[in-house]
Amino acid sequence: MTLTNRPTEAPGRLRLGSELDVNRLGFGVMQLPGPGCWGPPRDRRAALAVLRRAVELGVDYIDTSDFYGPHVANELIREALHPYRDDLVIGTKVGVVRDGRGDWRPAGSPDQLRTQIEQNLARLGKDRLELVYLRVGGDGLLPAGRDAFGESVAALVELHEQGVIGALGLSGVTTGQLRQALATTPVVAVQNRFNLLDRGSADVLRLCEENGVAFVPYFPLAAGTLGPGGRGLPFGPTLDRARAKVLDRIADAHQATRAQVSIAWLLAHSPTILVIPGTSSVAHLEENLAAGGLRLSEAEVAALDALA
Repeated sequence: MTLTNRPTEAPGRLRLGSELDVNRLGFGVMQLPGPGCWGPPRDRRAALAVLRRAVELGVDYIDTSDFYGPHVANELIREALHPYRDDLVIGTKVGVVRDGRGDWRPAGSPDQLRTQIEQNLARLGKDRLELVYLRVGGDGLLPAGRDAFGESVAALVELHEQGVIGALGLSGVTTGQLRQALATTPVVAVQNRFNLLDRGSADVLRLCEENGVAFVPYFPLAAGTLGPGGRGLPFGPTLDRARAKVLDRIADAHQATRAQVSIAWLLAHSPTILVIPGTSSVAHLEENLAAGGLRLSEAEVAALDALA
C-alpha cells in the first residue's frame, strides 16, 4: 500500500502559548477562493467538501484571513464548519487589504486593524478569535507600510486585553521585529515563508525555537511548484534536475509524492514547526495529511537539508 492510500496518522501536537494545543499538520485555506486568491471558488461545493474532510481527518488548526477572496475564505469556513467543534482553532491574519485589482496592500493602523478584526469575527461567526497574526512586510513580499510596527502590535495587544483576541502571532517578520514584539507581549506563533527550497527565514525559525514560539511556514510546498515539472517559486531557489533527483529518490523509497516528502521534511526539521499545506482538492488534501505518517531517516533528512 502506498503512502497516499494509508490512513492519516497524526505527526504529534504543538502548544501555541498557554491555551492552544493543535495537531502539527493543519490546513491553510488560501487556495479555496478563486485564482490568485481572488473571487469565489470555481467549485463551491468542492471547496466546502475540502474543509469538512479536513476536520474529519483530524485537522484542528485552520489558517485563514478575511483578505483571502477577499471575504470568500472565511465565508466558506463558516458555511462548512459552523457551529465549530470546541477543539478547532482558527488562526487568521490582519494587516493587509486587497485593492480593486486584487493586489495586496499594507493596512496596519490601529483603526484599520480593528476594522479587520470586526470583519473576521462577523464572517467567521465568532465573538472571539483564538489566534490573530499581524502580517507585515519584513519578508519582502508585502510593500512596506507607513504604520509603525510597534503601534500595530500595541493595537492588537489592546484587543487581546479586551478579550477579542485570544493569542497574538506575527507573519512576514524579521528577527528584529520578532524581538521587538517579544519585548512587549507574548507571541505564540510566527508565519514566514519557508520550504524545502527556500530557507530565507531560517534565522527567524531559530529565534522561535529559542523562545518557545511555534513556526508556521507559508508556501510550505513552494505554492505547489514542487510537483512534477515544478521549478520552485520565482523568488526562491529553483528545483533543478539535481535537486529533483534527490527528492524523487526519497519519495520513491517511501512510495510517496514529492509534496509528501516535503511535508515530512518540515515536520522533521524542527519540533516547533506547524505545517499548513493548502489545496482545493479532497484527493490532494488526503495525500497531504497522509504525510503525517511518513518517517524520514536521519540520512534522508540530511540529504533534504542540503537542497537549499
